[in-house]
Amino acid sequence: MRRGGSGLVVLWLLIGVLAAYQRHYFKNDNTSCASAGTVVLTVLAGPLNYLGVNPKVHDCAVPQPSK
Repeated sequence: MRRGGSGLVVLWLLIGVLAAYQRHYFKNDNTSCASAGTVVLTVLAGPLNYLGVNPKVHDCAVPQPSK
């Protein structure tokens, strides 16, 4: 049972990577926290992307380094 669950998780993530690839998220030159978050959410949403879920991160507040 454990082996089948692991396979299901891998399949879920591969479908998410395919969805991100089809949306050209890996070709984006804009490397920011928001764009990375959008890619991660798309991969984690997996097959839900093909049911209309389109996760996006619009604002990513990262703490500034101390001086």
